[in-house]
Amino acid sequence: MKPTRRLGWGICAWAAVGLTVSLIGLPQAGVLVWLTVGGVLGLVVFYDLAQALQTAAPEVERTPPRSLALGAESEVKLKLTNVAGRRLKIQVFDHYPVDHTELIEGLPRRIELEPSKGEEESWTELEYRLLPIKRGMAHFGRAELLVDGPLGLIQWRFRVGEAQERRVFPNFREVSRYALLALADRLGSMGIRQLRKRGQGMDFKQLRDYRDGDLLRQIDWKATARRQRLISREYQDERNQQVVFLLDCGRRMRSREGSITHFDHVLNAILLLSTVALRQEDSIGFLTFSNLGNPRWLPPQRGRGAMHLILQQVYDLETSTAPSDFAEAARRLLVHQRRRALVILVTNLREEDSGELRQALGTLRRRHLVVLASLQEEVLKEITDGAVEGFEDAVQLAEAHRHLAARRIVHEAARQQGTHVLDVPPRDLPVALVNRYLQIKGSGQL
Repeated sequence: MKPTRRLGWGICAWAAVGLTVSLIGLPQAGVLVWLTVGGVLGLVVFYDLAQALQTAAPEVERTPPRSLALGAESEVKLKLTNVAGRRLKIQVFDHYPVDHTELIEGLPRRIELEPSKGEEESWTELEYRLLPIKRGMAHFGRAELLVDGPLGLIQWRFRVGEAQERRVFPNFREVSRYALLALADRLGSMGIRQLRKRGQGMDFKQLRDYRDGDLLRQIDWKATARRQRLISREYQDERNQQVVFLLDCGRRMRSREGSITHFDHVLNAILLLSTVALRQEDSIGFLTFSNLGNPRWLPPQRGRGAMHLILQQVYDLETSTAPSDFAEAARRLLVHQRRRALVILVTNLREEDSGELRQALGTLRRRHLVVLASLQEEVLKEITDGAVEGFEDAVQLAEAHRHLAARRIVHEAARQQGTHVLDVPPRDLPVALVNRYLQIKGSGQL
């Protein structure tokens, strides 16, 4: 139960009557008037309270999205049904998952519900919007309603509806966009380059009539002789190849670009590349490292259920405060992944990693084709592009250039040893990885 502002004004008016009586000097009659006003106010409050106690709580049905995507606005609907026999004035608040989301707009909300008539229910639907800010399991509590008494002096608090849970996944907006653009053959608008396939070195797909632009070595002369017209062989990229992410979950992946961590950008990249690879009939897996003794290994998956399984495995991954142990990660991956695969090591590279990283990459290259995806920190670009206005700015600029030069040395050493290297800002990682994957597939290196 909660008193309303209207009751507060009534009590203030009662107090004003008492003050007036005391000032004009009418002790007996004034006290009688004051007590009468107080008694009337008490009876009115008692009536309002009694009616509020007899009021049935409205029914609430919440409809959140089936799943939430990090950084993508989501809409939640509440349906309120009046099962009481009178008109209700209600203040609505929903206990949304404050640990995983931020409220954008829509709560709290004041509404009025007319009484139901016979079998015709009186109901209304309202919406509010959330912005998921953290992956994992998000818990919705029961909705909270403050229902006014008939006279508006008392509010009665109800907790109604059901508690619910929803998973907050990495942002799969780019995955959906890829699927739509792929159907329309417009992947170039995402920055994804569709490379021309080679004429040899791929799996044979079919024979077809010769087309302008076909290479001479594609012509099947035996079929040409039989059919008395030029026949070409058509090839396709090799199928059922394996792509494995070696995912750094250490403290350096906790760096933020705006409201999203480097790690969340990496998970977005995993989802997009998984979608592309699965469409190519390849398999996707991953191994985490440096997440405080809790490594997660997902063997390469393919087929219809693979994307769902990948989502279920990555949605609750978290970073730790542990340092990045590249050597141990490489050793464990060789134990788990014996078949040759495209291994994509994703990290936020530091210059002090040079020795250990060189050893880990060498270990991986004995069996696998390796891509090193190193994330650039936007703050370094801001420093190098910014104006120098004093001694501190000059020191920062010099240190930023020294750090970038050291990174380039590490990258160049990895390239010379046969490792593919990507050095991109986190937001550009998804498309950059897809382009490198398609390039490797088209070249037949895997």
